[in-house]
Amino acid sequence: MATTELNQRPGAGLIAGLWRAARALPAGWTRFWRLVALYMPKRLYARSLLIVITPMILLQSVITLVFMERHWQTVTQRLSQATTRDLAAIIDMIETYPQDQGYSEIIRIAQERLSMKIDILPPDPLPPPGPKPFFSILDQILSAEITRQINRPFWIDTVGDSRVLEVRIQLGDKVLRAFVRRNQAYASNTHIFLIWMVGTSLVLLTIAVPFLRNQIRPILKLAEAAESFGKGRPMPRDFKPRGAEEVRRAGFAFIQMRERIERQIEQRTAMLSGVSHDLRTILTRFRLQLALSRSSRDTKALEQDIDDMQTMLEAYLAFARGETAEETGRLDLQTQIGKLREEARLRKRKLSATIRGDPVVRVRPNAFSRLLANLVGNSLRYAASVNVEANHDGGFLTVTIDDDGPGVPRERREDVFKPFVRLDQARNLDASGTGLGLSIARDVARSHGGDITLDDSPMGGLRAVVRVPA
Repeated sequence: MATTELNQRPGAGLIAGLWRAARALPAGWTRFWRLVALYMPKRLYARSLLIVITPMILLQSVITLVFMERHWQTVTQRLSQATTRDLAAIIDMIETYPQDQGYSEIIRIAQERLSMKIDILPPDPLPPPGPKPFFSILDQILSAEITRQINRPFWIDTVGDSRVLEVRIQLGDKVLRAFVRRNQAYASNTHIFLIWMVGTSLVLLTIAVPFLRNQIRPILKLAEAAESFGKGRPMPRDFKPRGAEEVRRAGFAFIQMRERIERQIEQRTAMLSGVSHDLRTILTRFRLQLALSRSSRDTKALEQDIDDMQTMLEAYLAFARGETAEETGRLDLQTQIGKLREEARLRKRKLSATIRGDPVVRVRPNAFSRLLANLVGNSLRYAASVNVEANHDGGFLTVTIDDDGPGVPRERREDVFKPFVRLDQARNLDASGTGLGLSIARDVARSHGGDITLDDSPMGGLRAVVRVPA
């Protein structure tokens, strides 16, 4: 009922339309800025230059437009008025003081006093109108002034000679031809303003471009240092907080953050080393006690349990340590794949490998070797045939490992990267592992700035793809 009454009120349709337009305005504004962002430069240096150049161009365009429309047109109009007055004065002298013996005195006065060269021609028809120039402000203003002040048939030529204007005016039984310098009727020094404006802009840009580059260089160095830290590489030797105060603060904050993280890793590693030492001591005591108690029937089972605990302890410590302290170096993929082939031969499995690009990559050698060993070893444990393809191109290393094993269900492919997760429930660690192999592999890949993904293999089993910067 209330809605019906509102719609029946006068102006309800207009109010509803305005309300819909107001609601649609933010969406249109958002689409506009998305379109602008699509075509905007993506790098900070280009955007900074655009911020400097765009206001300069807009300001100069407005100034030029105002100058052309106001100052230039006004000056040209006043000069054309003065030139037309001089022509009108010459016509008045010719018609007021007839010269039986010629017009030499008027010609002399026009040349010496008015800087015009005039001739009195026979009453021939005026030439046909010539083509107008593209920018015909002089033709328009001068023609309008001659029509207003003299109001006689005339013909002008502003195209023939760039420095001189020719004007012909019909005077009944004669024709007045006058040659006028262009700068007498036209503001011809406007180009000086344009030259000064463009020259000043170039000077300002010459100063602004190096200044912006120096201001942006510390930001790029900070990004490079952060990227190196994310890939587990040492900080660049020449990195030092520089530039504006905000950039320096960001640089110092990054250095402090890196030091805190490294200190935390060192503390964790020291703690794990202490725990490892204590646990190894206890395990050694167990072994000694078992060696002294040979009469027990469960000695072999207890020894197997101790071996399993030792293996698990080493795996846990290796996973927690993460190989983060290792420096970046060079790794030969051909040598590493040769070791994997030897492991496949010992396990009586088939391993084929292909390397494209430079076989030498820049990674943390021990950590990356362990990554490949874990992935290929996992395939060799469950599959009869394994194929390894390495592609080193465009600053990235992509290693694809395919096997013909049972594979991993799609819904469990992320679970296998979690620590201590095993798909089988075998008690023997040699049969199923500790559940840390893939976790260590992904940790190593991500510490290099890359990742590991799992997919279906064309060989029928599992495909593991490693992609890291190298």
